[in-house]
Order: sequence, then structure tokens, then C-alpha cells
Amino acid sequence: MEQQMHAIGFRQYGAADVLEPLRVARPEVTSNSVLLHVAAAGINPADWRIRQGQFRFLMRSPFPYIPGADVAGTVVEVGSAVTRVQPCDAVYAMRPTIAGGGYAEYVAVDAAAVAALPAKLSFVEAAAVPLAALTALQALRDKAQLQPNMHLLINGASGGVGTFAVQIAKAMGARVTAVCSGRNADLVRSLGADAVRDYTREDITHGTDRYDRVFDAIGHYPFLKWRRVLVPQGKLVSVHPLVGNPISQVLARLSGRRLASVIVQPSGTDLETLAGWMNAGQVRPVIDQVYPSAEAAAAHRYSETQRARGKLVLVMDADAAPATLDAQTEAYVPAATVQP
Repeated sequence: MEQQMHAIGFRQYGAADVLEPLRVARPEVTSNSVLLHVAAAGINPADWRIRQGQFRFLMRSPFPYIPGADVAGTVVEVGSAVTRVQPCDAVYAMRPTIAGGGYAEYVAVDAAAVAALPAKLSFVEAAAVPLAALTALQALRDKAQLQPNMHLLINGASGGVGTFAVQIAKAMGARVTAVCSGRNADLVRSLGADAVRDYTREDITHGTDRYDRVFDAIGHYPFLKWRRVLVPQGKLVSVHPLVGNPISQVLARLSGRRLASVIVQPSGTDLETLAGWMNAGQVRPVIDQVYPSAEAAAAHRYSETQRARGKLVLVMDADAAPATLDAQTEAYVPAATVQP
């Protein structure tokens, strides 16, 4: 196999225009990793935040840097200790967010973070799943400890994490009130939300309803705001990493409430759980736009508006993952049946 590959990345921090085609070394496989030929890569806000340099003091990756945590594709090589997948398997996976590497022809992934492609999903659809869906699952199951019949409020319900959170919460038996703009209300209802609140018309944190759990999928408000809508012993879970700071923890305990932050972890086992729901028709990815790799900068610019409905996906191999978007239904439509 050729030792060089094509990728999309950047050699310096900056605006979306710093993204450029790269010719770089193909990753090497370790004993516990697998090499994937990437068909499609998911685009997440972390990708452009890294590109802008927002995490420059937390990461030490050298330039050029290749973004992308979410990938779907075909296994081409496995490490000596790998048994869960084999060459030619169609899979999807998540790399550590800071590590990136997904906007490339090939990517090496820890075998423990890989799962078989869900039977009902194409490569493009599967690439939209890992980071966002794992965040929602780990937030609701592990941090919120969501139980059947609990009343859950989801803030940011029409975004990448939020669209998965609505569906996963319903699959777990919860009652869901979703917060989004009015233009996205029908979409969120179609995902199973029992009630929808329009944040452009009301301050959700001043309402009269009370919730067992609140999941802030965009990290928009501090705990003091959410405290007002939580029942005694209720819990806030936020994607904002600083929500669980010591001062907020003390305030939460004094008020009889609890709070936690969620930092997503790659997990092939959790991807298998998600695949079960997706194969059963209980969960599906919502895809706003699909871009060819040459339009990565445009995809980043759109993601930066924070107005995307669901996820954005970058096609790395047009032969393996052809795609079009039906503008009328705003739903992903495969251009051809994909047989991985």
C-alpha cells in the first residue's frame, strides 16, 4: 500500500480558508489499532474551534493538523492484537476529539473505539453519529442517570447532540421537553419530543414547569439559571466543561440539586448500543448538509453559524459514499444504494 495519502487540514490557526489539501504520511497501525479507508467524516464544532486555535494551550499536535473525530469506512489493516474487526469490515468509529485525523484518505483508530456499521445506515449517515450520539448517550445514561418516566428538558434540541438526545431519551422511556427555535419545532417533534419550547419567544429558565433532569446540549446557561427549573434533587448535565466547577457544586448542594459535565469518550461498545437503536428504527442521524472534501472550508463556515440542523458530513471517497441532499425534505438521501 502507498505510504502517502490525501487529507484536508491546516498548517496554521485561522479562519476556514486555512484549510487546504494535504499530502501526508499514511498512519501506521499499532498492535491494538485498525487502519480505515475513510468514506465519510463527520463535522463537529470542535473541528473549527481547534482550527481557530481555541484549544492551542491544551493540545500539542504539530502542524499540519488534520481535523475530524467521526469516521465511517472500511477496515484495510488490523493490529496483531485486534480480534473485534477484520479487513474489509464496514465500520464507524470515533477518534479522540483533540487527536483528529478524520478528514483523510486513511485513519488509524483504537480497535476498542470501532463498531460495525449499523445495518440500516450508509457510510455518510454513520459518519454523522459517533461524537454527537456518544455525547448524548453518555450524558443521559451515565451522568444524568435518566430513568423511565422522568421528565427531561433538552436545551439545543435541534443541534447535532440535541437531535440524538431527544431520540435516545425517548428510547430510554423518558418524557422529553425540547428547547429550540420555532423554525426547528417540527423537526424536533418528528424525533419524538413530547413538548417543544421556543427559546426565541420565552426565557426557558423562568418557566413554571419543573424537570427531573436538564441536559444543556450547547452549554448555554450556568447552573444558577437552570436551578430554577429543576425539582428538588433534580440534576443538570451540561456539555460545558466548566459547569461542574467547585463553586457551582457547592451552590448545587446547598439548593438540593446536582450537576455534572459530560466529556465524551470514544467507545465501540456504546456505538454498538446506538446501532441497536438505529437498526430498530428508534434513533436516526439528522443530516443538514453533505459536502465533498474540496468544500471543507464552506462546511466549517456553515458550522460556525451554529444554525445547522443536526449534523454536517464531509465525503472523503465519493465512490464509496455518494450523496445528495433533498432540499424539500431536508433529509439525507443516498444517491445510490451503498453496499459496503
